Amino acid sequence: MTLVEFAEFLVTRLAKEEDLIKVKDYETEEGLMIEILVPESDMGRVIGKKGKIANSIKTLIQAKAYNEGIKNVKVNIDSF
Repeated sequence: MTLVEFAEFLVTRLAKEEDLIKVKDYETEEGLMIEILVPESDMGRVIGKKGKIANSIKTLIQAKAYNEGIKNVKVNIDSF
């Protein structure tokens, strides 16, 4: 399972409108960037109180990247 598939797996389990979730990855100068786009109606579920769920998602993705030997992974969660 790639990092994009893993991120999509995590977020779709939280969202009500899981078919609208979009996950993209691209290389930047600092490393790999994973962008997670969530519908506005599901942002509260994905972010959680005080950002605890979002931080957990980012931690899990970075841990998987570390296990795969990928360094400098950044995760951005945004709404559309």
